[in-house]
Amino acid sequence: MTASAPLPSLCRDCLARFEAAPGPRLRCPACRSPRVLGHPELFDLSIAHMDCDAFYASVEKHDDPALADRPVIVGGGTRGVVSTCCYIARISGVRSAMPMFQALKLCPDAVVVKPRMARYVEVSKAIRAMLEELTPLIEPLSLDEAFLDLTGTARLHGAPPAVLLARLVRRMETELGISGSIGLSHNKFLAKTASDLDKPRGFSVIGRGDTAAFLKGKPVGLIWGVGTATQAALERAGIRTLDDLLRWDRRDLAERFGASGDRLWHLARGEDHRRVSPHHPVKSISKETTFNEDTAALDTLLGHVWRLSEQVSDRAKAKEMAGRTVTLKLKRADFTLISRRHALREATQLADVIWTEAEKLLRANRDPGPFRLIGVGISDLVPAAAADLTGDLLDPAARARAATERATDAIRARFGADAIRKGRALR
Repeated sequence: MTASAPLPSLCRDCLARFEAAPGPRLRCPACRSPRVLGHPELFDLSIAHMDCDAFYASVEKHDDPALADRPVIVGGGTRGVVSTCCYIARISGVRSAMPMFQALKLCPDAVVVKPRMARYVEVSKAIRAMLEELTPLIEPLSLDEAFLDLTGTARLHGAPPAVLLARLVRRMETELGISGSIGLSHNKFLAKTASDLDKPRGFSVIGRGDTAAFLKGKPVGLIWGVGTATQAALERAGIRTLDDLLRWDRRDLAERFGASGDRLWHLARGEDHRRVSPHHPVKSISKETTFNEDTAALDTLLGHVWRLSEQVSDRAKAKEMAGRTVTLKLKRADFTLISRRHALREATQLADVIWTEAEKLLRANRDPGPFRLIGVGISDLVPAAAADLTGDLLDPAARARAATERATDAIRARFGADAIRKGRALR
């Protein structure tokens, strides 16, 4: 197909399908909308990545129309960090994970809203239900994004994947007030890359025929998972772009960078053989809190460790998972991190066990602080059936405390989370 030949095209507003010559001023012949998507492989590709646009902030704006034209930051007070922000705030330079005080300097007129996770989960479930109407092959990455494999769904739904995806995001906006951006390609790497090209309300396509041209000259940071540390290691080897990776022998890359070197060799060529997996495993469960004021007070820190241990335990029990490793996280006033972990003899989901290990890690920490954040987590997860089987043989009271905790869980489930509280939670 030549550059001037008509392209398979789709109107993202009325979903009309047609062929049209490529051009910057193309409009839909049915509704005259300029939101027209044209690509030679538009109706042949089936691997997609859907990413909601500023999800938490979009939910807040939908629920409170008075926020519609205001810059909105979702986060925790002046001492916390930005969870997310709307695109109006982003124009001022606000970004996710930015310290709140810095965000408010950049955008002093912003409306700061505390996160409402229960509400975000509710909306996420509604979006997930919409995805499941299209395909069972969904791999969620978070509450607001997922991979979809729509291979073979055209006959079932009477439309190719591109049309189904355009219909999906239109339905999300109409029914939930949430916009999303779509990336459509022939593998997961390129689908996720495409979804970032035209946010918000974007729909981008990377076909097999234009993969090489698209990747040419792109920085290695384009690859999902290549962070600052990896980029620095690659730069030391003279690798700054995907073109640089193409010049390396596959074996040499693997010897220099291990398994990630082989992965980089493939991705630089636009090759990604990972399947969309509906059963992507959870790797860790954690909870953290940011203080209103930096603190080095051990008693205060221990009180937070207990509350966080309870919350991690509750999440583990809800997911029917347990962890073999307990992790303590501390963030200093200058935002540098301290992370300590301890491997258990057997996996646990009990708050008492998580607390005991996290307490030891905190007491063993030699950094005097002060700290602005503390977190507790478990990792090396296994099914709950394999957890807490033998108890602590060196602690005869461990079994009794475990039984008490199970009884406490039952009471809290019936009468509310505050029905029973430990004294250490009041610190």
